[in-house]
Amino acid sequence: MKIPDIKFHQTLNALRKWCAAQERCQQECFFKLRILGLGEEQAEQALAQLISEGFINEERFARTFARGKFRIKKWGKRKIVFELKKRNISEYCVRKAMQEIDSNDYRAAIEELIRKKSKEIKETEPYARNSKLAAYLISKGYEPEVVREALNSTSD
Repeated sequence: MKIPDIKFHQTLNALRKWCAAQERCQQECFFKLRILGLGEEQAEQALAQLISEGFINEERFARTFARGKFRIKKWGKRKIVFELKKRNISEYCVRKAMQEIDSNDYRAAIEELIRKKSKEIKETEPYARNSKLAAYLISKGYEPEVVREALNSTSD
Protein backbone atom coordinates (compact mmCIF):
# COMPACT_ATOMS: atom_id res chain seq x y z
CA MET A 1 0.00 0.00 0.00
CA LYS A 2 1.35 3.38 -1.05
CA ILE A 3 1.40 6.14 1.57
CA PRO A 4 -0.11 9.39 0.21
CA ASP A 5 2.47 12.11 -0.42
CA ILE A 6 1.42 15.03 1.79
CA LYS A 7 3.65 17.56 -0.03
CA PHE A 8 2.10 16.52 -3.36
CA HIS A 9 -1.45 17.05 -2.05
CA GLN A 10 -0.59 20.36 -0.38
CA THR A 11 1.04 21.63 -3.55
CA LEU A 12 -1.88 20.43 -5.66
CA ASN A 13 -4.34 22.25 -3.37
CA ALA A 14 -2.25 25.41 -3.56
CA LEU A 15 -2.32 25.22 -7.36
CA ARG A 16 -6.06 24.67 -7.38
CA LYS A 17 -6.50 27.96 -5.51
CA TRP A 18 -3.98 29.70 -7.76
CA CYS A 19 -5.75 28.50 -10.90
CA ALA A 20 -9.19 29.34 -9.51
CA ALA A 21 -8.13 32.96 -8.99
CA GLN A 22 -7.14 33.54 -12.64
CA GLU A 23 -6.90 31.59 -15.89
CA ARG A 24 -3.53 29.88 -16.22
CA CYS A 25 -1.86 27.96 -19.01
CA GLN A 26 -0.22 24.56 -18.63
CA GLN A 27 3.27 26.00 -18.96
CA GLU A 28 2.75 28.50 -16.12
CA CYS A 29 1.34 25.78 -13.89
CA PHE A 30 4.12 23.32 -14.66
CA PHE A 31 6.77 25.93 -13.80
CA LYS A 32 4.91 26.85 -10.61
CA LEU A 33 4.70 23.19 -9.57
CA ARG A 34 8.44 22.81 -10.14
CA ILE A 35 9.16 25.99 -8.14
CA LEU A 36 7.01 24.64 -5.31
CA GLY A 37 9.30 21.63 -5.14
CA LEU A 38 7.63 18.85 -7.09
CA GLY A 39 9.78 16.66 -9.29
CA GLU A 40 9.14 16.56 -13.02
CA GLU A 41 7.09 13.36 -12.85
CA GLN A 42 4.99 14.59 -9.92
CA ALA A 43 4.49 17.97 -11.61
CA GLU A 44 3.22 16.24 -14.76
CA GLN A 45 0.90 14.07 -12.66
CA ALA A 46 -0.43 17.14 -10.81
CA LEU A 47 -0.86 18.98 -14.12
CA ALA A 48 -2.87 16.09 -15.53
CA GLN A 49 -5.09 16.10 -12.46
CA LEU A 50 -5.65 19.88 -12.68
CA ILE A 51 -6.60 19.51 -16.33
CA SER A 52 -9.02 16.65 -15.64
CA GLU A 53 -10.62 18.66 -12.82
CA GLY A 54 -11.08 21.67 -15.13
CA PHE A 55 -8.72 24.02 -13.30
CA ILE A 56 -6.59 24.31 -16.43
CA ASN A 57 -8.05 24.60 -19.91
CA GLU A 58 -5.81 25.85 -22.72
CA GLU A 59 -8.65 27.02 -24.99
CA ARG A 60 -10.36 28.88 -22.16
CA PHE A 61 -7.00 30.45 -21.20
CA ALA A 62 -6.27 31.49 -24.79
CA ARG A 63 -9.70 33.07 -25.27
CA THR A 64 -9.52 34.94 -21.97
CA PHE A 65 -5.95 36.06 -22.64
CA ALA A 66 -6.83 37.40 -26.10
CA ARG A 67 -9.95 39.23 -24.87
CA GLY A 68 -8.10 40.79 -21.95
CA LYS A 69 -5.00 41.90 -23.79
CA PHE A 70 -7.08 43.37 -26.61
CA ARG A 71 -9.69 45.15 -24.48
CA ILE A 72 -7.46 46.32 -21.63
CA LYS A 73 -4.02 46.81 -23.15
CA LYS A 74 -5.20 47.40 -26.74
CA TRP A 75 -2.75 44.83 -28.11
CA GLY A 76 -2.99 43.87 -31.77
CA LYS A 77 -3.48 40.33 -33.04
CA ARG A 78 0.18 39.77 -33.91
CA LYS A 79 1.34 40.50 -30.37
CA ILE A 80 -1.40 38.36 -28.84
CA VAL A 81 -0.56 35.43 -31.13
CA PHE A 82 3.15 35.81 -30.34
CA GLU A 83 2.50 35.77 -26.59
CA LEU A 84 0.20 32.75 -26.84
CA LYS A 85 2.76 30.83 -28.88
CA LYS A 86 5.43 31.78 -26.36
CA ARG A 87 3.29 29.94 -23.79
CA ASN A 88 3.13 26.84 -26.04
CA ILE A 89 -0.57 27.25 -26.80
CA SER A 90 -1.70 25.05 -29.71
CA GLU A 91 -2.56 26.49 -33.13
CA TYR A 92 -6.16 25.37 -32.61
CA CYS A 93 -6.46 27.35 -29.37
CA VAL A 94 -4.72 30.37 -30.92
CA ARG A 95 -7.27 30.37 -33.77
CA LYS A 96 -10.13 30.12 -31.25
CA ALA A 97 -8.62 33.01 -29.28
CA MET A 98 -8.48 35.21 -32.38
CA GLN A 99 -12.22 34.65 -32.87
CA GLU A 100 -12.74 36.58 -29.62
CA ILE A 101 -11.67 39.80 -31.33
CA ASP A 102 -14.46 41.40 -33.35
CA SER A 103 -13.24 43.05 -36.55
CA ASN A 104 -15.28 46.22 -35.91
CA ASP A 105 -13.88 46.51 -32.37
CA TYR A 106 -10.39 45.91 -33.77
CA ARG A 107 -10.77 48.73 -36.25
CA ALA A 108 -12.23 51.02 -33.57
CA ALA A 109 -9.30 50.25 -31.26
CA ILE A 110 -6.79 51.21 -33.96
CA GLU A 111 -8.63 54.47 -34.63
CA GLU A 112 -8.77 55.25 -30.90
CA LEU A 113 -5.02 54.61 -30.56
CA ILE A 114 -4.35 56.86 -33.56
CA ARG A 115 -6.39 59.69 -32.00
CA LYS A 116 -4.67 59.37 -28.62
CA LYS A 117 -1.14 59.04 -29.98
CA SER A 118 -1.68 61.89 -32.46
CA LYS A 119 -2.14 64.27 -29.54
CA GLU A 120 1.23 63.23 -28.11
CA ILE A 121 3.26 63.49 -31.33
CA LYS A 122 4.81 66.93 -31.84
CA GLU A 123 5.84 66.25 -35.46
CA THR A 124 3.96 68.44 -37.95
CA GLU A 125 5.23 66.99 -41.25
CA PRO A 126 2.54 64.46 -42.35
CA TYR A 127 4.88 61.71 -43.59
CA ALA A 128 7.03 61.75 -40.44
CA ARG A 129 3.92 61.96 -38.26
CA ASN A 130 2.33 58.93 -39.96
CA SER A 131 5.63 57.03 -39.71
CA LYS A 132 5.68 57.57 -35.96
CA LEU A 133 2.03 56.55 -35.64
CA ALA A 134 2.65 53.43 -37.75
CA ALA A 135 5.71 52.45 -35.71
CA TYR A 136 3.69 52.83 -32.50
CA LEU A 137 0.77 50.74 -33.77
CA ILE A 138 3.03 48.03 -35.17
CA SER A 139 4.84 47.86 -31.81
CA LYS A 140 1.43 47.25 -30.20
CA GLY A 141 1.01 44.23 -32.46
CA TYR A 142 -1.19 45.56 -35.23
CA GLU A 143 -0.56 44.29 -38.76
CA PRO A 144 1.29 46.76 -41.01
CA GLU A 145 -1.31 46.52 -43.79
CA VAL A 146 -4.16 47.22 -41.34
CA VAL A 147 -2.21 50.13 -39.85
CA ARG A 148 -1.54 51.60 -43.31
CA GLU A 149 -5.23 51.31 -44.20
CA ALA A 150 -6.31 52.95 -40.92
CA LEU A 151 -3.83 55.79 -41.27
CA ASN A 152 -4.93 56.45 -44.86
CA SER A 153 -8.59 56.57 -43.91
CA THR A 154 -8.08 58.83 -40.87
CA SER A 155 -5.91 61.31 -42.78
CA ASP A 156 -8.61 61.86 -45.44
